[in-house]
Amino acid sequence: MATFLYRLGRWAFRRRRYVGLLWVAVLGVVAFGALNASDPPDDSSSMPGIEAQKAFDLINERFPGTEADGADARIVFVAPDGQKITSAANRSAIDALVTGTADGPQVADVVSPFDGRGVSKDASTAYATVTYDVKADDLTDASKQKLENAIEEARDSGLTVEAGGSALETEAASGMGEVIGIALAAVVLVITFGSLAAAGLPLLTALLGVGVSMASIIALGSVLGLSSTTGELAMMLGLAVGIDYSLFVVSRYREERAKGHGPQEATGLAVGTAGSAVVFAGLTVVIALAGLSVIGVPMLTQMGLGAAGAVLTGVLIALTVVPALLGCWPNAVLARQVRKGDGRISTAGGRGRVGSSRVRVGRGRIRLGRGRIRLGRGRIRLGRAGGSVDGTQSLGTRWARFVVRRPVPVLIASVVGLGALAVPAMDLRMGMPGDEAKSTATTERRAYDALADGFGPGFNGPLTVVVDAEGADDPEAAVSEISGRLADTKGVVSVSPARFNKAQDTAVLSVTPSTAPADERTKDLVHTIREERPATESAAGATFEVTGTTALNIDVAQKLQDALVPYLAVVVGLAFLLLMLVFRSVLVPLKAALGYLLSVLASLGAIVMVFQQGHGAGLFGVEQTGPIMSMMPIMLVGIVFGLAMDYEVFLVSRMREAYVHGERPGEAVVTGFRHSARVVTAAALIMMAVFAGFMTGGESMVKMVGFGLASAVLFDAFVIRMAFVPAVLALLGRAAWWLPRPLHRLLPRVDVEGEALAHRTAALAAPAPSSTPTPASSDGDQQDPVRV
Repeated sequence: MATFLYRLGRWAFRRRRYVGLLWVAVLGVVAFGALNASDPPDDSSSMPGIEAQKAFDLINERFPGTEADGADARIVFVAPDGQKITSAANRSAIDALVTGTADGPQVADVVSPFDGRGVSKDASTAYATVTYDVKADDLTDASKQKLENAIEEARDSGLTVEAGGSALETEAASGMGEVIGIALAAVVLVITFGSLAAAGLPLLTALLGVGVSMASIIALGSVLGLSSTTGELAMMLGLAVGIDYSLFVVSRYREERAKGHGPQEATGLAVGTAGSAVVFAGLTVVIALAGLSVIGVPMLTQMGLGAAGAVLTGVLIALTVVPALLGCWPNAVLARQVRKGDGRISTAGGRGRVGSSRVRVGRGRIRLGRGRIRLGRGRIRLGRAGGSVDGTQSLGTRWARFVVRRPVPVLIASVVGLGALAVPAMDLRMGMPGDEAKSTATTERRAYDALADGFGPGFNGPLTVVVDAEGADDPEAAVSEISGRLADTKGVVSVSPARFNKAQDTAVLSVTPSTAPADERTKDLVHTIREERPATESAAGATFEVTGTTALNIDVAQKLQDALVPYLAVVVGLAFLLLMLVFRSVLVPLKAALGYLLSVLASLGAIVMVFQQGHGAGLFGVEQTGPIMSMMPIMLVGIVFGLAMDYEVFLVSRMREAYVHGERPGEAVVTGFRHSARVVTAAALIMMAVFAGFMTGGESMVKMVGFGLASAVLFDAFVIRMAFVPAVLALLGRAAWWLPRPLHRLLPRVDVEGEALAHRTAALAAPAPSSTPTPASSDGDQQDPVRV
């Protein structure tokens, strides 16, 4: 693997113009396809295998011409203080709205408050229901405008009028997540590299990858059935991993230049070593995302595959575009260099030869052969051990040595700390936040609150019961029997009159619970109705099923909860095999899996504390707490696993590389930190910035996803990888790299640590036979003095 990628990096360096033209052509083709693509399909709300979906399908079959999930609007009227909604003036205004809306385009039915039970007991609140024969995404502007005009006319009469439902759903405020994330990432890159060019290169390549990925999703949307939401996760992950993967390659390139290699050789070595880690880190992310398809939820499958494609694009760009750009500007990612003397000694950090020894002076550092003397900040270093006269070392090195000396306290502190954060996850309640989670500035939230005040909290989440009386002797009597038994169920406030289809063999009932849609007691009520169903069906001689938005959310949450353990087993199992192949160890992948579980559980606990329990909710703009989005835990499990393995591969591969090249286990841990800790920290900060940037939007679910991913990266990168991992490896010693002999023979060697390149590196590092300056090679390996 390392040798192949080494050659690929050198090839991309030499053929940089062709590589650039190739990617420009790819971007042009997918952009052309995106511009000429038809509109993507609607977001799929289909959830095969659950009762609520079967009931929806039955309604669509027995009530042709209407959609069970068609658009609807619930217009809520609140009378001024001291007035009744039933007064002549108020009633006239409501009737005018109902009449004006009924003849609107795409309207299937309008129910006046005075035709049914749409007036509250104290006559202060009333509602009218408008149903359409198409889904919300298919509503025309003319239909929406007619309804909006009718609402404005009613408001002019003095009534407080608010609208809920999907027909006039307020678009969430689009935050500046992408811009904020990129800006913060740029700051981190500049601090890390100390060079605008070095900081700009990862940003440029990441934006190229996101552009190719998003254009591809749009171009293939109608062909592959990819909905509009597929691109959200692809953009978020594509931007984060695209920056990180390029960051690791550029960082290794600078390191290789510091060792004395020319631009092309340094590029090849960077792609051969860091590029190998990029490949396997990317594969773990792809495994986690593609694994979402085993759950059986179409939306999750689309999002997972779309994001996996974005990650693969980021890997390819890091392996080809990054070395091509390094070929165009080999010294731009380094600081300015100054040459002095015939011996090519650079006082600005360049490289030269004196006699048969190579001398480097840069930032107060002089290297003679393999020995290093650093002058500056009171440091003198000789050899590879990194010792210093005054004992000063980098923060990462000092921390690694501290962990290696005291692994047990560090391990206990990290496990206990994350375990404490994970405790609230035991109280996790899953559901789908509705209008109650929106801002009070939206009309949907105000309509929700008005209905809850006037009719009770359960009125916002009615259950829809579909009665199939096709085989009943007397369909009306059968429906009446089922309706009566439902009304007698504890927790039910009322049951609406039955609405039959034209064939009179199917009826729909609306059951109003006494508790709010997200209340745990509403979930218990749904389970009670279904548990008592056999006796009810036997007495009525007809069958029924429970559906509606509330029941659908309950069923989806249960399905995702049941799928969580199998999904986790598949993802962790495949990734375990992949990491065992990379590190040729059994205990290192096991340690990685345990550390990941700690970080993901701690992240779930943090989500529950903020979004469910409300601790610190105001800091993140969360106005209403409630259940955690049903898809959140399983998305977090998949995405965070892939990202966590990124840091595992990048950090531990450097430790493995040092161990393979002869260092003792403890020294290998310190060496891995010395080379990788700063870059891994920068990569984690970049990911956190990108994810946290998405929390600036107005949609509570997007905030939840951004918060969950950002907190998971925080826990995994700064607690697991910086404390838990080195502590465990220090305790295990050589046993960490143990692999049974049968597996040793069976597993192919992929050489992520670049062992095959070690001989070439050693040859390039050998003293020159004479002091004659080395001429520039024809392939671009000029021996330019550089400052790094």
